Amino acid sequence: MNLLINPPRVQWQELAERPLFDLSSLFATVQPILNEVRTHGDDALRDFEKRFDHAELTDLAVSASELNRAETNLPDTLTAAIRQAHHNITKFHEAQRFEPIVVETQPGIVCEQRAVPIERVGLYIPGGTAPLFSTVLMLAIPASIAGCKEIVLCTPPAPDGSIHPAILFTAKLCGVSKVFRLGGAQAIAAMAYGTESVPRVDKIFGPGNQYVMAAKQLVSLSHVAIDMPAGPSEVEVLADATCQPAFVAADLLSQAEHGIDSQAVLVTTNLSVAQRVAEETARQLAPLPRRDIAEKSIANSRIIVFENDMESAIAFTNLYAPEHLIIATEDYREVASHIHSAGSVFLGNYSCESAGDYASGTNHTLPTKAWARSYSGLCLDSFQRKLTLQELNPKSLAAFAPIVEAMATAEQLDAHREAMRLRRLAAEAENAK
Repeated sequence: MNLLINPPRVQWQELAERPLFDLSSLFATVQPILNEVRTHGDDALRDFEKRFDHAELTDLAVSASELNRAETNLPDTLTAAIRQAHHNITKFHEAQRFEPIVVETQPGIVCEQRAVPIERVGLYIPGGTAPLFSTVLMLAIPASIAGCKEIVLCTPPAPDGSIHPAILFTAKLCGVSKVFRLGGAQAIAAMAYGTESVPRVDKIFGPGNQYVMAAKQLVSLSHVAIDMPAGPSEVEVLADATCQPAFVAADLLSQAEHGIDSQAVLVTTNLSVAQRVAEETARQLAPLPRRDIAEKSIANSRIIVFENDMESAIAFTNLYAPEHLIIATEDYREVASHIHSAGSVFLGNYSCESAGDYASGTNHTLPTKAWARSYSGLCLDSFQRKLTLQELNPKSLAAFAPIVEAMATAEQLDAHREAMRLRRLAAEAENAK
């Protein structure tokens, strides 16, 4: 890992930058796929599945019998773990329910706000070498709690057309409406435009490779909403002398094994911690099954030391705005009170990122690439819209109408003024009876 000691503030912005990708070439690759699916529907989906996932498919949809059989193909320990994670995630997200607001802003004028579910949502679940059934929990549980009427899930099949049973079991447990054997940009296109088999949705959620993310950005320009902009996964550990170097190394590696472009950053106030974590990381890396991936990621990662300067360490952390932030310090709650830019924060030596990734209850779908400065992680609100209502009665118009009429006149929007003036005159006549 690259070691930097007390970097001057003028270098911080450069150190906080993520790797740049040539989006123009990605968009040029993905756009024809989107166009083909939009024009040729299911036929295009089958062609792309054969080309990219090497699967010759007759039925794109997963049958009810396949969903029902999935549990029998999993060990009891795993299904029990998934059920407990489902319980915890449900409990936390149910606590996020929005309470309707009713306010009388002035006598006779009542304004309200209530939450309504997004009708149809699409969930993309990566498959490949690491089928992310945990992401099914993170997306489908809040969608179900929010009351979304249709929850569509797409995930890439194996060459024989099968879907990992853990994904199917979790989908059934979470009340997913329909599951399709579709991966990549073609899956995003199917949910954005709709085909003979796949319903068109109103919003698409979920992580994916660079082609999936490019497809999501393109379809969001004119056809469907998406959850958030996203890039490779990342973690920062903010540590002082009280941290456990073995824990910190494990946290850095758990992020690094996601992919060669994942970022793992240690920010510490103690040079000895930096050296011990580097040694421990090398030791733990050696036996990892995904060593080749993690090794490349770690080679591009950093250890930044602000010697005995927690104020600078916190300031850099807020600039970096990590997706995941682990605070391994003695006074971790005091440090956390100064953090305002992070996707999800893990407090103390025993709160590892893995807890939130799987089962503690918080959501693991989070903003990356410093989007944590302006985006929240996924929550119940992500699957709802806020609808406002207002009611005016005839008695309120006498005092209120002149305000609107004056403002509309000043903006030279005469029809706006007339809409209010006509009502005021009618109200005045009614009030005079």
